Amino acid sequence: MTDEIVPSDIPTPRMLSWARNSAIYRLERRMMTEKQLFDAITRKAREKFEDISAGQIKAVADFAVKFAYDNKVLDDSAFAEISTRSAVRGGKSKRAIAQKLTAKGVSGDRVEAALEQADDLYAAAIFARKRAFGPFRRVEFDDKRKAKELSAFARNGFSFEIGKKVFDMSFEEAEEVILSGRL
Repeated sequence: MTDEIVPSDIPTPRMLSWARNSAIYRLERRMMTEKQLFDAITRKAREKFEDISAGQIKAVADFAVKFAYDNKVLDDSAFAEISTRSAVRGGKSKRAIAQKLTAKGVSGDRVEAALEQADDLYAAAIFARKRAFGPFRRVEFDDKRKAKELSAFARNGFSFEIGKKVFDMSFEEAEEVILSGRL
């Protein structure tokens, strides 16, 4: 008979209490997706508890996520909608927003639903204003500058058509798009 201790997959009450408090602490400071909370609790549990098993880590993280859902402080759909509105107001394209939300663990159907309200033309006009491109240009215009500006639109996820459309607008037209598209 050996005295070897086999780690249990059942977390201790102390671990569960820590997971609850850690979830509260994180979600009080910023919105998170389910995946972000799960990953954060998993990472910190490894640091906090020396002899914690893989099963206990998963159980603790699952407990924290369930606690957050039960208390209605975790909602991937709301996270996606709020992040999308903010990103569009910041001049981000639908493609860039979708990539970021997917990387944060938001499911494809929730990303799609959040992007329904997004307007790439409005976002591209904001982007142009922030970068002083197209109708907001303050410097002399030449072919090199045109290529630079259009490629910046493409690198930021806007289609060539959207970039060209904003590029060809007058200052007044661009301001009108921005004013009419406020979220």
